[in-house]
Amino acid sequence: MPICRPFRSENAPNGPGDTGTGDHPSGVTGDTLAVVGIPAWIWFVIAAVALVAGLGLLAADRAKEGSRNRERMRWAQLRGWQFVEEDERLPQQWSNGAIGYFGAVAAVNVVAGSTFTSDGRRPVFIFDIETEGQIPAVVVAVRCNKKHRIPIEMWLSSVPFQRADMPEMLGPIGARYAFADDADGARVVITQELVDAADQLGGDVGVAWLENEWVLASVVPTAGPSRLERLLRDLGEIADIVDPFDEDYDAGRHQASAPVPSEATAPGTPAAGTPVQQPPADAEPKPSES
Repeated sequence: MPICRPFRSENAPNGPGDTGTGDHPSGVTGDTLAVVGIPAWIWFVIAAVALVAGLGLLAADRAKEGSRNRERMRWAQLRGWQFVEEDERLPQQWSNGAIGYFGAVAAVNVVAGSTFTSDGRRPVFIFDIETEGQIPAVVVAVRCNKKHRIPIEMWLSSVPFQRADMPEMLGPIGARYAFADDADGARVVITQELVDAADQLGGDVGVAWLENEWVLASVVPTAGPSRLERLLRDLGEIADIVDPFDEDYDAGRHQASAPVPSEATAPGTPAAGTPVQQPPADAEPKPSES
């Protein structure tokens, strides 16, 4: 028995988008839709260009890091200070300010020395914060003789400073906002002299803070030795404000001499992985021997 097939007009609709007249609404005639393909070699070219670009960025980043390392090392050598390439324990001394904000896991390109202020010589640290393989900031720290009773943070209003364990905001102080868990104690420390000194730090200093016996600040990672020198002077002024020289308080601690480099970490000879430890109360910071 013959099979009867339904009659189909030549111009019958073939599906969605076909008007049955042989003309497609999008301008494609007939019953077929033309597909424009991209040759495979074009995809290979695109992938190759992306690979080269990625390798170029990686090489540039490593070159920049190497340049920063050499520049910091030469600076330490000229100042007679000590230099180590990395110390994972150093950032653990602090938990406020940029250390807590960025979640620093290590300090790299570490310089330990001392600087003169109007009240005498004070120990200092300069180091890059490293977190998730990136360097988001440089931290400069100047040591006081007395431990601060409460941590106080002073953030630029333009910085997104919020984090999980943020201290209580006290309000604006000059160009910055003050944060502390003890409002009454902080207001005793935050004098107009301190506010004026904090305003002089500059717009590239996201935060300055007081913690333990240190005055610290974080600056953009591109800051070079000359900028760090100025920041050291500014932090030294703040240290003199919050920790004024007292002749009755063990005056000899202000007269410590510059640190003597150990054989393993003499200026100009970096020792990778050599930790920089917290110095005792009556001594300046210096890299410890591994």
